[in-house]
Amino acid sequence: MAIIRADGVSIRYMTGDFKDIGLKEYVVRRLQGKYHVTEFWADWDVSFSLERGDMLGIIGTNGAGKSTLLKAVSGIMVPTRGHMEINGTIAALLELASGFDPDLTVRENTYLRGAMLGYTRKFMNEMYDSIIEFAELQDFQERPFKQLSSGMKSRLAFSIACLVNPDILILDEVLSVGDGAFRKKSGDKMRQILSSGVTGILVSHSVDQVREMCNKILWLDHGKQIYFGDETERICNAYEEFLITKKLPKSAEAIDALAADFVVRREKARQEREMDEARRLQNVLEAGSSDAALAAALAIVQKQRPDLLK
Repeated sequence: MAIIRADGVSIRYMTGDFKDIGLKEYVVRRLQGKYHVTEFWADWDVSFSLERGDMLGIIGTNGAGKSTLLKAVSGIMVPTRGHMEINGTIAALLELASGFDPDLTVRENTYLRGAMLGYTRKFMNEMYDSIIEFAELQDFQERPFKQLSSGMKSRLAFSIACLVNPDILILDEVLSVGDGAFRKKSGDKMRQILSSGVTGILVSHSVDQVREMCNKILWLDHGKQIYFGDETERICNAYEEFLITKKLPKSAEAIDALAADFVVRREKARQEREMDEARRLQNVLEAGSSDAALAAALAIVQKQRPDLLK
C-alpha cells in the first residue's frame, strides 16, 4: 500500500478585487457585470506515488508549485481536482516559524508544537530533553521565543519534527538551517530517520542535497509535471543543465540530451579546474622560495605523475 499517492492533483487559486472594494461595491459590480475574477493554477495534473521509506525530492524554479503541492500533501489545502491519498501521520516543516507563540518560552513552545502534531504530554515529557539537546538550546529554555535568532527558531522546529515519531516527514528548504555543523547534523539525522522506514518529501534548491538524500524525484515547472521517477542522477543532471540553458525538456529524449550535455559540461569544468591549479602551482614553483617551490613541485607530481613518487 502506498503511503502517499497523488492522482491528477490540480490546485487553483482565485484572485480578484473583492477584498479591496468592499461588499457594497462588489454587489454593484456584479450587477453591472464588471466584477472579474482571475484563475491561477499553481499545480496541474500532478501524479506520483511513494512507498514506505521513500524520499522524494521535488525540484523546480521559483513559482513551480512545489510549496503548494506540499500543502496539499500535509492537508492544509484540498486539491481543486484530482485526489491525494495519505496513509500515516505527518510532521511538516513548511514555514519554520509558524505555529509558535512569540511570547511563550522555548519550553512552552516545544510542548505547543508537539500538541499541534498530535503527541501526548507524556510523550513530549519523554522527548523534551532530546529535542532541546538536538536543537542546541539548553541555555535558552526559559527565554521568550521572540528573543531567539531565526536560526535558533529553525533548529527548534526541525528538532521537534525529527525527534518525534511521524510516518511522513515533509521538509521545505529546512536542511540548510543553522551553521555548517548543524546542517551536517540535520542531514545525518534525516538519513537515520529514512533508514527507519519513514517516508519523506524534500523541497530544496540544492540539487546536490537532492542527489544525496532522495531515491525518487519530481520535477515541476510552472505547476506542470515534467518528470517523476527514481532516476535521480539522470534527472538532476538534466535539471542543472536546464538551469543553465533554460531549455525545458518536452520528452524523455530531451531529458536524456540535457543530462548528457551536463555530464560533458561538468567534466570540462573539472579539467579546467585542474589546469588552473597546475598553472598556479607552476607559478609558485617558478617565482617562490625554495621551500615553496619544493612543495609546489611535489603537489604537481602527486597530481600528474603519482607513480614517480613510488
